[in-house]
Order: sequence, then C-alpha cells, then structure tokens
Amino acid sequence: MIDQINQLKTEIQSFRIENVDSLEAFRLQFLSRNGKVQSMFGLMAMVPKEEKALVGKAMNEVKNLAQNVFDTAKSKLASNETKVFGALDDISLPVEPTYTGSFHPLTQALDDIKQIFYRLGFNIADGPELEDDFHNFTALNFPPDHPARDMQDTFFIRKSDDADVNDLVLRTHTSPVQIRLMKEKKPPIRSIMPGRVFRNEAVTAKSYFQFNQVEGLYVDERVTMGELIETLVMFSKLMYGSDVNYRVRPSFFPFTEPSIEMDIWWDNDTGGQWLEILGAGMVDPNVFEAVKIDPEKYSGYAFGMGVDRIAMLRYGIDDIRLLYDNDIRFLKQFTS
Repeated sequence: MIDQINQLKTEIQSFRIENVDSLEAFRLQFLSRNGKVQSMFGLMAMVPKEEKALVGKAMNEVKNLAQNVFDTAKSKLASNETKVFGALDDISLPVEPTYTGSFHPLTQALDDIKQIFYRLGFNIADGPELEDDFHNFTALNFPPDHPARDMQDTFFIRKSDDADVNDLVLRTHTSPVQIRLMKEKKPPIRSIMPGRVFRNEAVTAKSYFQFNQVEGLYVDERVTMGELIETLVMFSKLMYGSDVNYRVRPSFFPFTEPSIEMDIWWDNDTGGQWLEILGAGMVDPNVFEAVKIDPEKYSGYAFGMGVDRIAMLRYGIDDIRLLYDNDIRFLKQFTS
C-alpha cells in the first residue's frame, strides 16, 4: 500500500499545470470525488490494523500535497492574467458618469439636527415604537377622558376595556422616551429622542400617517423658560442661518406648562408664510410626579420638532409625500 501511495505522490509532482484547462484536469484526476486521492482512501479498509496509522499518515500527506499543488498553480495563473486591449479599446477614455447615491433628505436633516444638539450638550436616547397607554398618554398628563387625546389620532394595536390592562399603540410622539428616561435616570438629564411616530391621519401634501420627530428634554435644578427659548433660537440659527426669521408664540400641550410654539418664515411662490417647526414648554409638575421626580426641587423643559417639516422648509419641498415615494428622480437632487 505504501508503494501505491508513493507512486501517486510521484504522479502529482510530475503533473504539469500550464493553463486553466490543465488546472481543471489536475483537479478532476486527483481531487474530485472520483479522483485518485479519494479512491486511495477507499482502500483503507483493506489495510491491516497494525499498519493503519502509518498508511493513514502517508495518505494525508499525499492529499495535502495535491491540494497545495492545485492552490499554488491556481494563484499563479490568476496573477499572470492580463487584459489584452483590442484596437477599439482606449484605456485613456473617461468612464461614463455613474450616480453613486446619497443620503435621503430626511436622513441629512436628522443628522444635522443631531449634530446641532451634540454641540449644545445633549446626548441621544431611544425607545420602542410600540408603546403602552401609560407611557404614550397617561404619564404625559393625558387622563383617560382628557380632550387632548383627540389631538392625536392613534393607531391602536390592542384596545382593552380592562383598567388593569394597558392599551398598546403605535407611539404618536417620541415623548414616551422622555418618560422612560426619567424613570431610569436621576437628574440632571439632557437628551434628545429621535424616531418615527405614527398617527391615523389622512395623507395630504402636508400630512402623512407616519413621520419623524426629535424630542428634547432638559431636567435639572432651576431650569427656566429663558433657557428653553435661548436653546430653540440657537437651534434655528444653526439650522437655517443667523439671518433666519422666527417667532415664538404661546400654545398648549398637556405635558408642558407654560407651552410655546416656534415658527419659521418660509418664502414661497405665494409671497411667504409662517411655518410651525416645533412645540415646547416647561415640563408639567404632573409629569414629574408620574416618574417620581420631585417637582419642588427640579424643573425642566421639553420640545418636539418634526424632521419632515424641517426638511421641507430647508429644501423647499412643498409635498410631504415626495419624502416617502422613493422616486429616484426626486432623490437624485440631494447630494450628501
């Protein structure tokens, strides 16, 4: 048996591989399922027990030899391959321009928002898109029969009449992340919460059943409304330029008191109009009590802005549906 193995070894070493065809011939002859190496292992049952160790070692050496010869020849042939250019091939010609893609305008706007708030000392928090009634409404000062619940048409996943069972909803805002954050972390807290939200609204040029929000929360001792307005003004200038035309006006939200909204002047074909970009206010003491933070010791502000609305204002987009149609003609206009 050893003589047969040595003979096979000699055949492998003397086989000449000069091209791809001879490489394939070598593989078929020695390394394929029906090749000589595999056939040799099929004879192992005929080897006497006392010789199995010696013969097995010799067989493995031949197998490794065949594999090494094959791999070496394959690498050598690959390195020697060259392209032969014909008379019509001119390698000096420029390649045809190709569109390499870019970030979606919503992604670009969101990244810019994040970078601005990083500079203002905020970090990022995240939470689930599927929420329960407590985090989405109750802890944010929406009592069960409060009319403010009607301000947000909700997608209910599970609606229960059992008071001990929380309804499950697709979150209508990213404010539930604020609740989770305040329950898990003690003040001071300074975070933004970007994410998708969902509302059961008719699709129009100005509204969609899903959109993107960035909410912010700052909780510490002696936080004031003046700090909130200063933060929002700084954000609008960093986002739209130092000459941006803005206004801040009173508003109402169940989870902040007092509450405000910020508008940006939008020049358009009709001469221009005010466009609301965010709502904000001082965190209501009832919200602090829901998460067991002492409202006598701590105060804070919260704000929420629509990324879609900010992107539309920044890029002059007049129909929100364009942001979700995935029309390549539209997306090609935005470079990263």
